[in-house]
Amino acid sequence: MQGVGFRNFVEHVAGKIGIDGFVRNRREGSVEVYAIGTEAQLTTLRAALEKGPLIAHVSGVFEERDAVDNRYIGTFAIEMTIE
Repeated sequence: MQGVGFRNFVEHVAGKIGIDGFVRNRREGSVEVYAIGTEAQLTTLRAALEKGPLIAHVSGVFEERDAVDNRYIGTFAIEMTIE
């Protein structure tokens, strides 16, 4: 989902609800979000991701649990595109 402002949308939502982590594009066209927050915050973020910004068409949101990476505590960043 590139070219529709999705990363900026995620950064805005994350800041609004207090999520830490990052968002980045992947070369195949998907967007990866690494989010640290409470269950309630993560549920709110997921709902926003499923909807996306106005001009986006979200085909799916896939979730998996991961360990907390302390580098992202207290911040949310837009990171560079990865493979």
